[in-house]
Amino acid sequence: MQKILIVGATSAIAQATARRFAQHGDRLYLLGRDPGRLEALAQDLKVRGAESVSCAGFEAGNFPSHPALLDRAIEALGGIDIALIAHGTLPDQRACEQSFEAALPELKTNVLGTISLLTHLANRMEAQGSGTIAVISSPAGDRGRQSNYVYGSAKAMVTVFCQGLRNRLYRSGVHVLTIKPGFVDTPMTAAFDKGALWAQPEQVAAGIEQAIRKRKNSVYLPGFWAFIMLAIKHIPEAVFKRLKL
Repeated sequence: MQKILIVGATSAIAQATARRFAQHGDRLYLLGRDPGRLEALAQDLKVRGAESVSCAGFEAGNFPSHPALLDRAIEALGGIDIALIAHGTLPDQRACEQSFEAALPELKTNVLGTISLLTHLANRMEAQGSGTIAVISSPAGDRGRQSNYVYGSAKAMVTVFCQGLRNRLYRSGVHVLTIKPGFVDTPMTAAFDKGALWAQPEQVAAGIEQAIRKRKNSVYLPGFWAFIMLAIKHIPEAVFKRLKL
């Protein structure tokens, strides 16, 4: 039985991952914005076999609330083995291009909210000398593209922050996993046309569970995204800037 905190628990990927944890009889604590959806998810996870499920409201941009939220979660769990950070938004790129005021709340949620949580979690896990912090980033952070560079720059910062955190916490016994899902068919991407590169949340959840178990440092999900991004990252900038991506 593992003691697991999930932030952004009502996202499609987080829900699918939580169901896998529940089937193992793990103890879960869920944080999210919608109390009604959280409670419905909690009941579902109990039916699926979770030893216990508690939940609480969470706002990524309310930084002062984060320490107390984490302390309550850890107390309810009786400690912490795994923290999965899965909250986030998909910005309207066009709106963000025209207005910094439109970009700011997206960056506050996707970057600063994540870094706030990671800072507090890292200190708590470092003190206990064990645990895994798993963070959902994105291949979009590997290279800036005109179609989503606001979202991509947010995820780039999360990825680099996780790299540094992984380096810092290695000797304390705390592991940091960076998760980079490609295109995933979720409510957040409902407006997009789907094709062969799109995965289902359950497929990504299986990869997350495996990566945590194997203590991977960074993982693309599905795995073929590693090859796609390797090619994209090696396109010369003189060529890349002319592409419509």
